[in-house]
Amino acid sequence: MRSLLCAAGAAGILWSAAVVPAAADEPDGFTISDPRITESSGLAASRKHPGIYWTHNDSDDGPYVYAVDGRSGRTVARITLRGIGTPRDVEAISMGPDGNVYVGDIGDNLGGTWNHVWIYRFPEPKKLRDATVTAAQFDVKYADGPRDAEALMVHPRTGRVYIASKKQDGGGALYEGPQRLSTVGANVFRKVAPIDLWATDGAFSPDGTRLVMRSYFGARIYRWQDGRPKDLGSVGVPVQQQGESVSFTADGRTLMYGSEGSDSEVEPVGLSDEQLPEKAAKDDPANGDGANGQGGKGGSGTDPDPSFIKGAMVLAVATALIVALRRLLRRR
Repeated sequence: MRSLLCAAGAAGILWSAAVVPAAADEPDGFTISDPRITESSGLAASRKHPGIYWTHNDSDDGPYVYAVDGRSGRTVARITLRGIGTPRDVEAISMGPDGNVYVGDIGDNLGGTWNHVWIYRFPEPKKLRDATVTAAQFDVKYADGPRDAEALMVHPRTGRVYIASKKQDGGGALYEGPQRLSTVGANVFRKVAPIDLWATDGAFSPDGTRLVMRSYFGARIYRWQDGRPKDLGSVGVPVQQQGESVSFTADGRTLMYGSEGSDSEVEPVGLSDEQLPEKAAKDDPANGDGANGQGGKGGSGTDPDPSFIKGAMVLAVATALIVALRRLLRRR
C-alpha cells in the first residue's frame, strides 16, 4: 500500500507540473501592500505607465484613487479628486482613449433605490506622485429605473461608457451611455444586452475586441461586435477572498483579477485561442496569421496544446502504474 500511495503522489506531482505550466510571458501576480487600501474594488491597467494599475477603495475612504506598481505591489501615487461631491459607493475604474481615468461611483447597496449615481473623470497624470487634481462629475440615470451596479467600462476606441448592473428584476444587463458624457443634466444609460452574471467588475481589452465580465466566483468573455457583446463562454478565475475586480494587461494577453481585503492579491490568468483579443492573437507567433486567435498551422486552431498532450501522457502512465500495483497487492 505504501508503494501505491507513493506512486499516486508522484503521479499527482507530475500531473500538476505538466498540465499547468506558467506561460513564459505571463506577468506575475502581486499583493497590494498599502494599509490604506483595504477594499480594492476596481482595477485598471495604466496607459501611460507600464506595469501600473489604478485602484480605489469601495466606500468610506474619500475622493482617492491609487496607482499601484504591479511588480512590487507598492503604491506610487495617491490622487485626490477635487471638484466633486462626497463619494458614496465607488465600485469601478476604467481607462478612456482620451487619456482620462473614469471612476464609477455606481454602487447602490440599498438595492437600486438612488435616483442617480455618478461618474468622475480626471486626466491620467504624466508623473506618478501624490497630487490633487480637478475632476469632472457626471450624473447618471438608467432609462428603466435605478440599478445596483459595480462594473463600468470605457470602450478604448469609441470612448463610450458602459455599465453592467447586478442581477435583479430578472437578471443583470449591460447599459450604454450617451456618445459623450455631459456635466449638464443627467446622462441616461440604456439597456443594450442581458448579462447573466452577478457582475462585480468588467473590462474591455486594449484593442476593444473583447469584453470580460466577472462575478465573485466566475467570469465570462465576449467578442465585441457592432457595439454589442457576443458570448464566447466562461474564462478561468482564481479562488479569492472576495472577487471584486478585473483588468486586461496592457498587451491584452492576460486578465488580472483583484480582491477586497487587506494585503489583497492580484492574480493573473492567461488567455488563448478565441478568448485572445484580435491584436494579441495576431501578435502571437503560435497562432500563425492569428485571425481571432484561430490561425495556427493548418488554419483550424484546434491542435491540442503541447502541455495538454504531455499531461495526458503522464496521467496515462501513472494510471497504468497504479493499476499494476493494485493487481500486485491483490495477489499478495
